[in-house]
Amino acid sequence: MSLFRRLPADVRRSLTMERGERVLTFTHTPDGHVVATNLALHLADGTRLPYEQIDRASWDEEGMRVLTTDGRWHAERIAEPRMLPETLRERVNATIVVNKHVDLPGKGGVRLVARRKPGGEVLGWTFVFDDGLDPEDPGLRARAEQALEGMRRSMGV
Repeated sequence: MSLFRRLPADVRRSLTMERGERVLTFTHTPDGHVVATNLALHLADGTRLPYEQIDRASWDEEGMRVLTTDGRWHAERIAEPRMLPETLRERVNATIVVNKHVDLPGKGGVRLVARRKPGGEVLGWTFVFDDGLDPEDPGLRARAEQALEGMRRSMGV
């Protein structure tokens, strides 16, 4: 029997899934269910987080915290995560095309990250500046853009 069939029918009906999206694993929470599909993480409150929009996730004895690329944190209390941590890690990592740290003139550097939808084209690049650097500094951003352009030329992405 597939995991999808073991999901309660009301949970299955409540999921907003794209064509071709299928359940990989799920777990119970005090507020409902958290469901990992091949394309997104579905939270108990009905929020759908596509993997390419998840920056990082952390786990502790209370549950899971997920940071999205727009800077928002989402938390779920999960007592028994089942295969959720492994599935989430694998699916998020699969969206990363390039993840490279580049030193910038002066102190520090920037991490250049290219993400894509599962099976899709590169959506865009993100700059993650080292702690202590001002991401709003126009000179710093210009140097990061130059580093990105050099990387894109050398890698063909």
